Amino acid sequence: MTASQPSSWFDEHSQAPLLAEQARKLSSFLGAISDDGQVDIAELEAQEKRVVALMKQVEPLLSPEIHAKVTELLYEVTAFDMMNTLYRAGKVDSRTHGRR
Repeated sequence: MTASQPSSWFDEHSQAPLLAEQARKLSSFLGAISDDGQVDIAELEAQEKRVVALMKQVEPLLSPEIHAKVTELLYEVTAFDMMNTLYRAGKVDSRTHGRR
């Protein structure tokens, strides 16, 4: 992904978001899950540092109007991610409920 050729946020045909698909290709994600398929606290903390560093780089570049929109977008993406995680965890739990 370059500044002159940015990656689209949406599938051209379905208009479905491609954020998770692109995130799965990140070296930080691949490195975190490559050994055992699990994410440990050190990997999670390293990802948080990367996110904070990028936020600090981008935030001063935004006009107040764009800052408000990007902030709303970040909140909505985070809410979606948390809801998706809870939904999927519930699906796993409902399949294993009662089994030991």
